[in-house]
Amino acid sequence: MIADRLENAKLYKGLSPRIARAFDHLARLAAAVPADGKLDLEGKDIYAIVQSYETKPAAEKKWEAHRNYIDIQYVAEGVEVMGWAPVGQLTPAAEYNPEKDVVNFKAAAGTPVEVGKGAFAVFFPEDGHQPGVQSGAGSVKVRKIVVKVKV
Repeated sequence: MIADRLENAKLYKGLSPRIARAFDHLARLAAAVPADGKLDLEGKDIYAIVQSYETKPAAEKKWEAHRNYIDIQYVAEGVEVMGWAPVGQLTPAAEYNPEKDVVNFKAAAGTPVEVGKGAFAVFFPEDGHQPGVQSGAGSVKVRKIVVKVKV
């Protein structure tokens, strides 16, 4: 897992050419956040989901992980807590869904990471994560861009 601000994305472009391109796409999208929905950036290799929602208490949010995609979750407006825990320390709540590339986990004690406007978190397949959790300030509206990068 990586957590940082978008202006520091250049530090992570060396991870892979696909991640470098994903950060380039994210910078363009963050400059003028489009309407909610799925955006085709590079076919199945890189795509984005723009979403708006209210954060909720941790007990109401699911833990998840992906096998085929890396998530770059960027907060364009608001602030949320994203829980993090190694997948190996989590207990599956259901079977892996290959069509949605997701496995959900039972409630866990992970590490909370507060991600505010202009910041992002990167979750690799080894990273269980719990997005959309309210911070100490309570529930707020969040606009987020999630860039999905094929492994």
